[in-house]
Amino acid sequence: MALFGTTKKEKKEKVAVKRRARTAALTSGAAHEIILAPWFSEKALIATEKGVYAFAVPPRATKAEIASAIKEIYNVEPKKIRVVNLPGKRKMMRTKRGIGQRAARTKAYVYLNAGDSIQFA
Repeated sequence: MALFGTTKKEKKEKVAVKRRARTAALTSGAAHEIILAPWFSEKALIATEKGVYAFAVPPRATKAEIASAIKEIYNVEPKKIRVVNLPGKRKMMRTKRGIGQRAARTKAYVYLNAGDSIQFA
């Protein structure tokens, strides 16, 4: 009698689970507290040609809240959202104080479906 069984275990087939879109109910005017400002940098402006837009958001904002705010403000449905935490940097001060600390920031990359776009100003 062998220590390990001679029969092979059947592999369970992975069933594709359909995810439902998470949406957060925002109160009136809360969308402008979630989307602080568009993020204008060279990298962000190049990405707008591919349908990716960057926004400054508060650190505690969730992806569902960001998606709801984008839908309310710009009337477009985001396909995907990525959130990036940018740490504060230590910088030399030009005064006698020596070294200072820049504030940490959070930005969100919002991916839109093909054909959708956001117009700023």
